[in-house]
Amino acid sequence: MVFLIVLLVLLIIFAFLSVKIVRQSEVYIIERLGKFHKVADAGITIIIPFIDHVRSIVSLKQQTLDIAPQQVITKDNVTITIDTVVFYRIVDPAKAVYEIQNLRKGIEYLSVTTMRDLVGKMDLDSTFSSRDLINNNLRAILDEATTKWGCDIDRVEVQDIMPPADIRDAMEKQMNAERNKRAAILQAEGERQAAVLKAEGERDAAILRAEAEKEAKVRKATGEAEAIKKVAEAKAEEVKLVYGAMMKANPDDKLVQLKSLETLKDVANGEANKVFIPFEATSSLASLGAMKEIVKDKTDEQK
Repeated sequence: MVFLIVLLVLLIIFAFLSVKIVRQSEVYIIERLGKFHKVADAGITIIIPFIDHVRSIVSLKQQTLDIAPQQVITKDNVTITIDTVVFYRIVDPAKAVYEIQNLRKGIEYLSVTTMRDLVGKMDLDSTFSSRDLINNNLRAILDEATTKWGCDIDRVEVQDIMPPADIRDAMEKQMNAERNKRAAILQAEGERQAAVLKAEGERDAAILRAEAEKEAKVRKATGEAEAIKKVAEAKAEEVKLVYGAMMKANPDDKLVQLKSLETLKDVANGEANKVFIPFEATSSLASLGAMKEIVKDKTDEQK
């Protein structure tokens, strides 16, 4: 009975040591008698206790490696400090375990040496303006070098580039000068635009005033012409009525001439600059002139 209990306990321990559960996004590196045996994927895997053992647990997730800020000398002998982050992923767990002692340290050292080589070929201004170029070149070199280690370099990001304090001060002064220059240009441009808009507004206002004055003069002239027309029409109607009344009275020629002269006097007192005299009235005017001369002569003789 005791033997059975002991055997049962041993079987339970054996089963416990034999069954391994691998989590998602991880793999187990299994060794048998000290040699690589297999890569156990996610799920349940069976090993032989005391013969097989888990050499390493490898994550297949994307991992980040924050490299400490490094001092790098540029082509123009300026020492700058660069902060870099590397994003990598293990694609061959066996190589990542057996081809290098410490994968993260290897990537870090390789990144530092490659960074110094790349930046050493560039001047200070290029390091600021060509950050994407540095990232791409560094990623390509690291990806090729780490293929034998069973990992892929997904991305490399240069987080910060810090020049020395004196250069930072000079750059800050230069940026302030550039900002002041841009501000002055914008202010001058704004003032010029305001002056242009003001001149255009004054021009448009003058045009509108001139058009309004022109329209007023046209309307005034039209009104005056219309008034003169109305007055002339009224005078013509008056003459027509007088003439009609005289014709109904059947006057003789002397009376007609006399009335014509009276009407001519009223017309002459009007606002017209020119007066048109009918041909029939000229004979009456001539007779009046002759009578005036006879009367004048007789008056002189009497004196």
